[in-house]
Amino acid sequence: MSDTTETRPVGLDEMAEAPAGGTAIPPAPLATAATTRAGAWSWWWQGLRPLVLRLHFYAGLLVGPFLLVAATTGLLYTLTPQLEQLVYRHELTVPVGARVLPLQQQVAAAAAALPQGTLTAIRPGPTPGGTTRVVFAAPGLADGYSRTVFVDPYTAQVRGTLTTYGEWLPLRAWFDDLHRTLHLGDVGRVYSELAASRLWVLTLSGLGIWAIRGRRAKRLRRTLAPEFAARDRIRLRSWHGSVGLWASAGLLFLSATGLTWSHFAGANVGALRSALHWSTPSITRTLAPAPTTAAAPSAAAAGAAGIGAAADRVLAAARSEGLTDPVQITPASKPGQAWVVAQVQRSWPEKQDSVAVDPHTGTVVDVLRFADWPIAAKLARWGIDTHMGLLFGVVNQILLAALALGLICVVIWGYRMWWLRRPTPGGLAGAPGGNARTSLGAVIVIGILAVGVGLFEPVLGCSLLAFLAIDGIRSHLQTGAAPRV
Repeated sequence: MSDTTETRPVGLDEMAEAPAGGTAIPPAPLATAATTRAGAWSWWWQGLRPLVLRLHFYAGLLVGPFLLVAATTGLLYTLTPQLEQLVYRHELTVPVGARVLPLQQQVAAAAAALPQGTLTAIRPGPTPGGTTRVVFAAPGLADGYSRTVFVDPYTAQVRGTLTTYGEWLPLRAWFDDLHRTLHLGDVGRVYSELAASRLWVLTLSGLGIWAIRGRRAKRLRRTLAPEFAARDRIRLRSWHGSVGLWASAGLLFLSATGLTWSHFAGANVGALRSALHWSTPSITRTLAPAPTTAAAPSAAAAGAAGIGAAADRVLAAARSEGLTDPVQITPASKPGQAWVVAQVQRSWPEKQDSVAVDPHTGTVVDVLRFADWPIAAKLARWGIDTHMGLLFGVVNQILLAALALGLICVVIWGYRMWWLRRPTPGGLAGAPGGNARTSLGAVIVIGILAVGVGLFEPVLGCSLLAFLAIDGIRSHLQTGAAPRV
């Protein structure tokens, strides 16, 4: 018996209305809540489905090339930790010696190799066979870039000098910039933001389309696994949907965390975190004035010799607080500030403790433990490190590589399906649901969502509104009538 209709006995009133000599006409089935829900769902879905199909199609058509580049460069980026060890083996590794020299000698050797630079950070060798990195700000470098001198901690011999971006060596820095901006600067950042924001639109709209196709029990297997026996476009659609379904959680995660580096949405994410007090906490660096204690020298004022002499004292104080390798020592940027020693291990378990130290006396001024970070700041740290393939080491790299390969295949299958559809002059470039009319209510709902999203992600919001306008104009010109209500 159907669960969407309800019948009742024929009463006297109905019998009285029966034709003479005939049989009483059964009354029409009564509408129930289930009928109403089914009808409402059908109305909304039939009105919304063509719009979702076209949104999914055109979003993929627009950002597909960049998604291919992003996935390919992301795939290569996951291999950079191993590639760096091969390409920069001479700079990164040394034979293990009998005794590690004081940082003062190592810094002096680095400063002699780069006299025009201003020392900004020191990273002692993290392993017995690792070199010490001495980082300098130097003229002529782009924002965020430094010159790093690699020093043998046992002999103070300079092993090489490289231009680095943060902690990334040139190889990873190049792929990182390609992945984020296509080496196009701000223009590339806007395009990458559009792609990153559209990725979750593509994923969610694809999930909606595929869920409706597979909501009946007999189609569950088709939803979860591709149809191996199918052919041509049906087979492609099956693989496109199934792989996209399994990769959806990872793609949504990459989209959300990737937006933290974007131009507009990234700034809004930072503002939101600040407003909610979710920002990464900072350590106190201000030194209390004392008549008998000179102000801590800045990097520019002290010079390499003064910094090197204080570095050993500061590092010893940090060790006393339990900070183990790898660490980075950051001198004061101006007088009156403490130096900071921070752990920089971003693989699991993460080491992110930091201490502020008076470089003259070795007194610890402040301690900030990673365990004391707000949970939101920890989640942000873990999310970013997972996106970059750092948090879980090789396992993290393998998962990211699998996601990148899956995204590459999904995009290629999507383009192949479009090619097999063969665009027709009146078929909206071969889009699925190309000529189907959209309900006005669906347009309004998507429009409201576009405005709301646009307040946080302007690039995505504007692109969605532009899509709705173009889609509405095209639909009106094709049908000669406004969309149905």
